[in-house]
Amino acid sequence: MKTATFSIERCNTPTGRMLVVSDEHGNLRALDWEDHEERMQRLLLRYYRDTTIALREVTRKSSARRALDAYFDGELGAIDELQTATGGTPFQREVWGALRRIPTGHTLSYGGLAASIGRPAAVRAVGLANGANPIAIVVPCHRVIGANASLTGYGGGLERKRWLLAHEGVEQSTSIQRTSPRPISVSAP
Repeated sequence: MKTATFSIERCNTPTGRMLVVSDEHGNLRALDWEDHEERMQRLLLRYYRDTTIALREVTRKSSARRALDAYFDGELGAIDELQTATGGTPFQREVWGALRRIPTGHTLSYGGLAASIGRPAAVRAVGLANGANPIAIVVPCHRVIGANASLTGYGGGLERKRWLLAHEGVEQSTSIQRTSPRPISVSAP
């Protein structure tokens, strides 16, 4: 079995403390909230079955961390060019690529996402792939909403999804505030 060592950084954001996992080439491998670290670990195990993953805590800021900090400081495009590397099936990677093409400040339904990859009948499969995304925010699964424009499930929680959409300027019913979103409080599981 192969071994891979990834760097893990912990950083404070207005949405809670996050974990930034990257490889030696600077590719972002995972991004999740600290209160969902167990889920992130499960996804890493699932996507790298043939590899033993070692996570090494680092304090020096990676390019992914600097881009994430800039994103939260209002430079929304700072994350657009980040290089990512994920496991997953070819279909999942196709969905995750389509997620990255949803422009900042816009949303898309699951049906619209399925149609964008040329598989309009694969709405459920697209939803499952969306939910298995190991790289929050940068692979913006928070931009996917229900067909009726409702906010649907989000791995980081609906409060975070609302916050991220508001931060990006998405006008969503009265539950989304367009002006400077305040930090949210998140309790540990």
